[in-house]
Amino acid sequence: MPHALDARLAPTVLDVEASGFGRNSYPIEIGFVLPNGHAYCTLIRPEASWTHWDAQAEATHHIPRALIMQRGVPALQVAQTINAQLAGQTVYSDGWANDFSWVGALFDAADMSPAFKLENLRALLDEQQADLWHTVKAQISSERGVQRHRASADARLLQLTLQRLRQRIAEN
Repeated sequence: MPHALDARLAPTVLDVEASGFGRNSYPIEIGFVLPNGHAYCTLIRPEASWTHWDAQAEATHHIPRALIMQRGVPALQVAQTINAQLAGQTVYSDGWANDFSWVGALFDAADMSPAFKLENLRALLDEQQADLWHTVKAQISSERGVQRHRASADARLLQLTLQRLRQRIAEN
């Protein structure tokens, strides 16, 4: 792995790709990266009632609806897998308001509750780190080269950005 992760500096980070934005959107892919660097990512098969599809969102994540219909995993199985791996943890997301809603939709479809707590990644940043966030994220993105815009790749980028910001503070 090009960037070794220090568990003290790298919490679990989660990202969700969705069918669009707004009230009727739903999760189509979920991914996370654990403090030890282990990544998980899966497509989510839409429930029968999940019909909203936004072409603009597809242009961002490049995941066609036909692909999630073909290769997506049922919501119940995804929720069970995520709970098994994240139970008892606080998990962080940079798009907390949207991701919270989409994780909720996933678990509602599975008729389950998350066994983890989802928090806003911004809560981990002080003002100096928040000011540097986009610059450091762009640097890491450039260093990593072209990456697919997918949930686990995005979660890893967020985790590496936080790690680098925390290392800078620790070194000063």
